[in-house]
Amino acid sequence: MKQKSAVSQELYQIMLDKGYSERFCDLITQSLNTDFTAQRMICYLSHYSELPEGEVVDEMLAILSDRERIMQKKQLEHSNAVYNEYLNRRHGDMMEL
Repeated sequence: MKQKSAVSQELYQIMLDKGYSERFCDLITQSLNTDFTAQRMICYLSHYSELPEGEVVDEMLAILSDRERIMQKKQLEHSNAVYNEYLNRRHGDMMEL
């Protein structure tokens, strides 16, 4: 299994300190396995003293959904940049004719 980052370990410990079971903490930190997503959950948890597990899961899913949208946006931006570069080169080649 992949070693948890320092931020994931911090999230795990925060969740344990808030009274969640080890199994639940492990599942959440495995799902939020990047520093970005783990930090987002840490910020979320810092606003509450006590949350039901269901609300933590809902927030985890929202964080993962946001991350997916950000990744898709970056991929589309890259594809658009490549396509624009192609069009610019093609336009330049046509101007030489």
